[in-house]
Amino acid sequence: MERLSPAAAQYLWDMHDVFSLGRLAHERRMALHPAPIVTYIVDRNINYTNICSCGCRFCAFFRPPGHADGYVLSMESLLHKIEETVALGGYQILLQGGMHPDLPLSWYESMLRNIKSAFPQIAVHGFSPPEIWFLAEQEGRSVAVVLERLRAAGLDSMPGGGAEILVDVVRRRISPRKCTADQWLEVMAVAHKLGMRTTATMMFGVGESLGERLEHLERLRALQDQTGGFTAFIPWTFQPKQTQLAEMVEVSAHEYLKMLALSRLYLDNFPNIQASWVTQGPHIGQLALFWGANDFGSTMIEENVVAATGVHFQLYEAELRSLIERAGFIPRRRTMDYTIIEE
Repeated sequence: MERLSPAAAQYLWDMHDVFSLGRLAHERRMALHPAPIVTYIVDRNINYTNICSCGCRFCAFFRPPGHADGYVLSMESLLHKIEETVALGGYQILLQGGMHPDLPLSWYESMLRNIKSAFPQIAVHGFSPPEIWFLAEQEGRSVAVVLERLRAAGLDSMPGGGAEILVDVVRRRISPRKCTADQWLEVMAVAHKLGMRTTATMMFGVGESLGERLEHLERLRALQDQTGGFTAFIPWTFQPKQTQLAEMVEVSAHEYLKMLALSRLYLDNFPNIQASWVTQGPHIGQLALFWGANDFGSTMIEENVVAATGVHFQLYEAELRSLIERAGFIPRRRTMDYTIIEE
């Protein structure tokens, strides 16, 4: 298949309806993954703090430093959440927080060592490029040193949070104190160079143009050409309620599916595309399996950030597997790097 240019992608978007674009993406998905398998992971999203000095306008979850509702999880609470996760069959945690000005790098190292000491079998998929960039600046150290120290303490892989739209004119409008697009990509490039696998994301529907979305995809594809370190791409829609951008109209399921399909076609060097049932609900998530997605994401035993906007979908593993099966696919547990762990 000839690689799409931004102009060709724009043409596809303009000339194809949601169904024909979906067919093209599904054909591409089946060419990459001929077996009728849909993967997923059993994990829990643990937010170790909600205190963040970034103040992103799209976030309903954070609290500024000094706020009465701010928290930092105690180690006892954190380990209890992991214990519950293990009891429910979980084998990974997604560990994320905010740009907390009072937590030094040594605090993060101690947290990771305690987790690995108590639960050596648990994979820690943690932090995000903005958190890493903030820590590096705060400590006066390089991104490489910060990542090396976190890896030595127990960090296994890194999610692609904080990408939003990788175009600075958009970032300055919705998250002016967060790292730039170049800085986000630099953290990922360093992580890949160190041998760490990561995911990539896109949060769309904050007033950006299709051209800006395509610039985001182009920059991800270019970095993947260089490093091959991304395991998957996860696009999701901005949820405006309870945020400073509450007046914005939420992106429709129609547009979500169309963008998902275009992403599958554009990101020809990304092996996996994940459905976002957490923002779209389980049935649109199920439809996404025919619009380019080959992965159903996580059981999300716990999720707080999207839930803070009033959007709250939860699936137990049996329900998640049933949705995959009723769509005509075979569900399979996987690890973060997409190794199948279930015959």
